[in-house]
Amino acid sequence: MRIWVGGALRDAEEARVSVLDHGLTVGDGVFETVRVADGRPFALTRHLERLNRSAAGLGLPDPDPDEVRGACAAVIDANPMALGRLRITYTGGLSPLGSDRGDAGPSLVVALGEAVRRPDSTAVITVPWTRNERGALSGLKTTSYAENVVALARAHEHGASEALFPNTVGRICEGTGSNVFVVLDGRIHTPPVASGCLAGITRALTVEWTGAQETDLPMDVLERAEEIFLTSTLRDVQAVHRVDGRDLPGAPGPVTAKAMRIFDERAADDLDP
Repeated sequence: MRIWVGGALRDAEEARVSVLDHGLTVGDGVFETVRVADGRPFALTRHLERLNRSAAGLGLPDPDPDEVRGACAAVIDANPMALGRLRITYTGGLSPLGSDRGDAGPSLVVALGEAVRRPDSTAVITVPWTRNERGALSGLKTTSYAENVVALARAHEHGASEALFPNTVGRICEGTGSNVFVVLDGRIHTPPVASGCLAGITRALTVEWTGAQETDLPMDVLERAEEIFLTSTLRDVQAVHRVDGRDLPGAPGPVTAKAMRIFDERAADDLDP
């Protein structure tokens, strides 16, 4: 594997960042995950725009767009694979121990790992921990992911691939790495960004392409929704066949199946929508 770090491609064994990098010591960093199929990244422009928004939210300097695009292209060319997860990580760089940021400048790391196509449906659980929709990191895609690690481990213990969080007022927010949609009376709904969820790239495209409505949704809607599905970069649109102890037989249902088909067709027509 060849990884972009320190301004150049390096073999994985030689790809290094300092142990004093602020991304490591305090989680001061942002990132993007981009699906790459047969050497072609999907929705890269949208991902880079969100990287910029997340960096601005942390007070990091704007990433150099030419450097980031060049790094992505170099890594993709150096690591041919059928389906991959391109990870762009941008951190506060070499800094003193503690929360103060140093003046050495940010670090950029771009890597590509193999991925597998997700199954058409999956199981999810809900967790008791909340997302803070008014927090300083709300809506930012940061490297502070320990909360997600804990929740995802809980999901795996229960035979699920994702955990869903409420926000502080008891509304559905998001998964550890996905957005959630529900079908009520044949209509598709998803929590608004104001709920504290990440403004997912796949989420936005799904809303645009299916006409889904942004709606504040109580957690108990998961007990009565006709269909439930998730969206994310590597899931695309994925049906839910079980949430906690509730089975949704026949998943993907007709509305979800149509959303899956629309997404696949539109994504195939335009790699950078």
